[in-house]
Amino acid sequence: MMLGLKRISQSLAFAATLALLAGAPAPAEAASAAAIDRDASAALAKLYQEVPTARNLAKQAKAVLIFPSVVKGGFIVGGQYGDGVLRKRGKTVGYYSTTAVSYGLQAGAQSFGYVLFFMSNASLKYLDKSEGWEIGVGPSVVVLDEGMAKSLTTTTARDDVYAFIFGQTGLMAGLGLQGSKITKIQPGR
Repeated sequence: MMLGLKRISQSLAFAATLALLAGAPAPAEAASAAAIDRDASAALAKLYQEVPTARNLAKQAKAVLIFPSVVKGGFIVGGQYGDGVLRKRGKTVGYYSTTAVSYGLQAGAQSFGYVLFFMSNASLKYLDKSEGWEIGVGPSVVVLDEGMAKSLTTTTARDDVYAFIFGQTGLMAGLGLQGSKITKIQPGR
């Protein structure tokens, strides 16, 4: 009997969360290009200040994809969204969004940023050719923390894509990039 009530309450919570997500308005349009660029520059400067190795990695990278602010929230069913910018040799060459939907033991809300360093032409070509790249499918992505980054050198950086997650605020159990879908967008004016 208790197991049956537990399953019913979980099903009701799941259905309520789906209803909330389905009824939530989608972003009308992406943020303006100027706002995305400004926020990306500030986020990258902060990352370089906190993790100097990231600057060295950027010098070797074919391109850098910066998502300065990703908002994530949910209860059992969750979602996340953020806008970002792709830069080659410091120049903006495209705008992207990152989205994800997840299901599982999760509750809360938080925001964070992340930066992807594309180290090979093949990984960058995959991003350009895909109609939406799902992290975890395609080029390998290595998520670095400050400790791992310190041991990374120009001769040891051998993976396709390196990622730094930074600026976490809020409280949400579980944070990762697996399953995030990255899609090219046209920013607002």
